[in-house]
Amino acid sequence: MLVFPLGAHADDAGARFAVASTSADAIEVCLVDGPDGALSERRVALTERTFGVWHGYVDGVRPGQRYGYRVHGPYRPLDGVRANPAKILVDPYARRITGRITNLQAARGWVDDPMTGTLNTIDSLGHVPLSVVTGPDPVAPLIRPDVPWSETVIAELHVRGYTKQHPDVPPLHRGTYLGLAHPAVVQHLCRLGVTAVELMPVCAIADEPPLVEGGRTNYWGYATLGFLAPHAGYASVPGAEVEEFRTMVAALHAAGIEVILDFVPNHTAEGGVGGTTLSYRGLDAPAYYSLGGNGHDADITGTGNTLDSGSPTVIRLVCDAMRHWVTSYGVDGFRIDLASVLGRPRSGTFDPNAPLLTAIAVDPVLSRTKLIAEPWDATGEGYRVGGFGVAWSEWNGRYRDAVRDFWRGHGSIGEVASRLTGSSDLYKLSGRRPWASVNFVTAHDGFTLRDLVSYERKHNEANGERNRDGTDDNRSQNFGVEGETTSPVIAERRLAAARAMLGTLLLSTGTPMLLGGDELWRTQGGNNNAYCLDDPTSWVAWPDDTAAASLTAFVGRVTEIRRSSPALHRDRFYRDGEVLWWHPSGRRLGGHDWHDGNLHSLGLLRGEWLLLLHAGGDAIPATLPAGGPYTPELDSTRPGGVPVSDRAVPGGTTITLPPRSLLLLRQP
Repeated sequence: MLVFPLGAHADDAGARFAVASTSADAIEVCLVDGPDGALSERRVALTERTFGVWHGYVDGVRPGQRYGYRVHGPYRPLDGVRANPAKILVDPYARRITGRITNLQAARGWVDDPMTGTLNTIDSLGHVPLSVVTGPDPVAPLIRPDVPWSETVIAELHVRGYTKQHPDVPPLHRGTYLGLAHPAVVQHLCRLGVTAVELMPVCAIADEPPLVEGGRTNYWGYATLGFLAPHAGYASVPGAEVEEFRTMVAALHAAGIEVILDFVPNHTAEGGVGGTTLSYRGLDAPAYYSLGGNGHDADITGTGNTLDSGSPTVIRLVCDAMRHWVTSYGVDGFRIDLASVLGRPRSGTFDPNAPLLTAIAVDPVLSRTKLIAEPWDATGEGYRVGGFGVAWSEWNGRYRDAVRDFWRGHGSIGEVASRLTGSSDLYKLSGRRPWASVNFVTAHDGFTLRDLVSYERKHNEANGERNRDGTDDNRSQNFGVEGETTSPVIAERRLAAARAMLGTLLLSTGTPMLLGGDELWRTQGGNNNAYCLDDPTSWVAWPDDTAAASLTAFVGRVTEIRRSSPALHRDRFYRDGEVLWWHPSGRRLGGHDWHDGNLHSLGLLRGEWLLLLHAGGDAIPATLPAGGPYTPELDSTRPGGVPVSDRAVPGGTTITLPPRSLLLLRQP
């Protein structure tokens, strides 16, 4: 009998089930029927065991059948083995998952204490999610946007939050996959010049125990239960998540927009040993999780557990899941959350050639997708920016920090200059290109752009953690007033600073990533960690006002300029002599200038483009380099970015740089 592929696979007569567990003594597949509150099950033993996989065929099973597994075997918490047949378990390879945790006590595998207590015999059926048998996997269309890395502009979006309040999306579709597929939303992304959306986690999500206890949800979704199943909560019709996800991808692809998934293969929703037994912990905890001493989970993710990236079971699951999203749904790439964890087998030292990172990079399907690493984990040496292999691009947090610092009058001119030109110090030595640097100023984790120029302190009280969560290192400024203001002067200064940062981001060498909603001047009221707030705090408002319209127009103008010139989306690092760094006094920047703490202005001449950045609070004179004439193309002090005049200015002319301004000029 066939062992692989794992999961449940139906044919005309029934379904074949296969699940991995090296520690079980016996496994039953449980076929669940009946309405909620009156569920019944039929248990069928999987009698075949091959290569550590329990498998068998059950006649008469059809797509739509709910099911789970019950595992019989040792319960030795001090060894990390936690088999408990009272817990019905989700199939790690389920392609659909339904239901949620409704009784936390029933979802836990222990009583009194997770290490020294007794086995919890409360049956979890009816209180936890279930797997669903699906039909044959669809085959994704072969034609995709296939946008070159050097031409890529990413928008990070939350499927629910981006369209939950969109006035043109039908109410039933708001906050769903179909909402993101709506023509009004797709057209907006096209106006912005976006070529790829990076979707926050869309794999099946389960809320962690502290959130369940507090009546809250994991809105961000970094709590994966099933790695092959689309999250059911983002479907407009219950049970239609597979079809609706495919519809969303097709609509975005038709507009030339790629789909990148924020994928979380570093931990699961089960939490630490005091958490739940929903799937992996009950099936074979030592094969899935990195375990510390005395059966506790090693926690280098900050979530309570860590998937062991050195385990063959985990490597197979992660690669199979990622490949499924590509071949069945047409996904174009992945942003790997806490990707440094994948380079730490058994939670050890980081190795860019670790088994899981290597398996992804050399996979014949995955290696042809866009691969982005978040180069961080919760260890003491967790920040590994620039440390990944040639197949990987990376979220460049050093870019974020340098640009934020520059525009608030802090930091080093030399640091921001390195980031503007592709961060060759981080990526060139490993043989990567400038686009390996995924540049961003804001992301889901932290302040929105509006809050970045409106708050100097986090305001996370609504999270229920006494404002102790979220970073204190915001590198923000409020222009004299904490939070919202009625002063038109302060309001315009904030907008001007925001435009300057957006212009810097989109005109830097590398791959720019926007935070969806920033172009609409979205605020979270100073909350920099709204992970559990599924409410208007986190949803994009889509206001019909001047600020949103002008900022959207500004972004669209800059991306059009970027797209129009290869010099602004360069595929190679600059060589000596290809870039001229210019001092506003009318000379080249010299060695001592790079260490001048009072210098808050610089010019960058590359090809036909002259970019002038001035972060100071007062206007200054600036003498243009020789050559020219220089024609103004972009002015961040103007609401839509259109310069007051397009009259060409001769080289050597002294112009005025307004406070906190970005000017882009072009010479023939």
